[in-house]
Amino acid sequence: MLHWTYLIIASFFEVGWPFGLKMAAVSEAKISWIIFSVITMTLSGIFLFLAQKGISIGTAYAVWSGIGASCTFIIGILVFNDVFNLFRILGIVFIVSGVIMLKLGH
Repeated sequence: MLHWTYLIIASFFEVGWPFGLKMAAVSEAKISWIIFSVITMTLSGIFLFLAQKGISIGTAYAVWSGIGASCTFIIGILVFNDVFNLFRILGIVFIVSGVIMLKLGH
């Protein structure tokens, strides 16, 4: 169970770096946001490393990237007014469904 906790933590840090890079692109505090991105990227990698000690690489990577993509998608809609339509929602539903199936099949 500890490895799955590490994977969830890694996944949430995974969201930090694209968010930080987007913030660097749209704000005056570019260097601060780039530093934030590097820190979250590093922490995400460390926790993914720890998770893979007990979870297969394919499952760990798919869950990590799936959670990261889904959360980043939601942040894009809520914070950056990204497009919100049926096709994009279905895409995220498919990603989340795939992640759940991988977890159930583990």
